[in-house]
Amino acid sequence: MQKTVTFRQSESVPAIGLGSWYMGEDPSQRRQEVAALQAGLECGLKLIDTAEMYAEGGAEQVVGEALQGRRDSAFLVSKVYPWNAGEVDAVDACERSLRRLKTDYLDLYLLHWRGSVPLEETIRAMEVLQQQGKIRHWGVSNFDSDDLQELWQETGGEQCATNQVLYHLASRGIEYSLLPECQQRQMPVMAYCPLAQAGRLRRGLFANDYLNQLAQQKGTSVAQLLLAWVIRKEGVIAIPKASSVAHVQDNAAALQGSFSSEELALLNNHFPPPGGKEPLDVV
Repeated sequence: MQKTVTFRQSESVPAIGLGSWYMGEDPSQRRQEVAALQAGLECGLKLIDTAEMYAEGGAEQVVGEALQGRRDSAFLVSKVYPWNAGEVDAVDACERSLRRLKTDYLDLYLLHWRGSVPLEETIRAMEVLQQQGKIRHWGVSNFDSDDLQELWQETGGEQCATNQVLYHLASRGIEYSLLPECQQRQMPVMAYCPLAQAGRLRRGLFANDYLNQLAQQKGTSVAQLLLAWVIRKEGVIAIPKASSVAHVQDNAAALQGSFSSEELALLNNHFPPPGGKEPLDVV
């Protein structure tokens, strides 16, 4: 059965989406990037994640091109720089993103990381954007437990729809408190770099003997294994970069992945879960 994640207890999307970090940086790759995103939509990977930071808007332009004639089939997410998250600046930043994306609304708009703008001001900006019909939902990224507690105490803060954080097999810190807190509030967690940037963040991940052996036993790839592991938890959506049509199709197959209790126990032995609170891992 295909795993899904539900935002604001109303809108469900497949638990694997399409990331766009590093897209839009090399014009020679644009056609391939657009094709990969479109292939992802055709595979049913509805959520596309981008940000004004990625190639300084270049990734949003790639996503906008990929969405021409397909906007209704996508759940579109973008992110605002923290210094653009003020009551006036956030509206202007969102409008710039919408122009690059060639659409008139975002399904989800995130504060990329916490900055000096007060949370109450960012919440007001998000509410204005909702009232104007420019965004449907809003959320945050790179927020640790204490940041979320502060957010939830602000008026309107409980409307936060998601927290996007780093999460992969070799970076499990969120499992101690952050993930359970989000699950308790039925607030999905978006896992960025679920493949540890194809292993670059943890160089031994794709070369790990046990992971390769397990993938071979299950008739899958290591990438599919890693993605299926990330989304094994309730309310977690993985957003790997959609680098090529073949990779996207490989990623989509991970939606059907599952693990036995014995396999999960062995994975815990090789990649132990946190024994206590750890600082939020970020890239």
